[in-house]
Amino acid sequence: MMRTDHPSRRRMGNNMSMIGVSERHAPVRIPVGPDWIEGEIAIPSRACGIVLFAHGSGSSRKSPRNQFVAASLREAGLATLLMDLLTQDEEIADLERGHLRFDIPFLAGRLRAATQWVLSHPETAALPLGYFGASTGAAAALVAAADVPGSVKAVVSRGGRPDLAAGALGRVKAPTLLIVGSHDPDVLALNRSAQIRLGGESRLAIVQGASHLFEEAGALAEVARLASAWFRGHLGAAWAPSRADLLDVSVRGE
Repeated sequence: MMRTDHPSRRRMGNNMSMIGVSERHAPVRIPVGPDWIEGEIAIPSRACGIVLFAHGSGSSRKSPRNQFVAASLREAGLATLLMDLLTQDEEIADLERGHLRFDIPFLAGRLRAATQWVLSHPETAALPLGYFGASTGAAAALVAAADVPGSVKAVVSRGGRPDLAAGALGRVKAPTLLIVGSHDPDVLALNRSAQIRLGGESRLAIVQGASHLFEEAGALAEVARLASAWFRGHLGAAWAPSRADLLDVSVRGE
């Protein structure tokens, strides 16, 4: 249970009261030890779940790609939490040394802290929870999902590095969707290898003509469509997949 005097409680409560019922947005502060990390939460009316975003190395909660996907998820009836995984002081130190952006256990710990925050907050406690990870953030999402198996119902990786979560892959029981561009051969090979080691249901979706950052026309929209379908299907809403729902899909564990 969060203390009522914590800044995250005050900021979220004040902002929520001023936003319309169709979609509520608020900046939040998530406690991590004596400090906090910054985030942005948005909750559509009648949300069927909430998705926590873990960005890639050198990025932040303001990543335009993750912001685009998050907006699409909200249109599909899912709440979103985008957050920085480092405190302000840590970001400054990491810019100089680059020592934290690839520290997967450390980043997974931040995602676990955000998970506990979501599960303890009255606005979100009852919502089924999923992770969306990009690049190295995908590895952090998989490690965190392995560490809190009862809390995480689905994971989506965009251009991810699941190989960096190698020791945790067999413990990941949450249904996992790995999305990779067809023009990203090295990452595609890493995802194919990692998929074999995942402990639960998984799918590999290859977006044809897309490179690592999905900058090609329509590529990121396809990522958002695939992610929305995956989360809707596994976070409690009715969804019947069809052959058209995934591009070039490999399936195991079903």
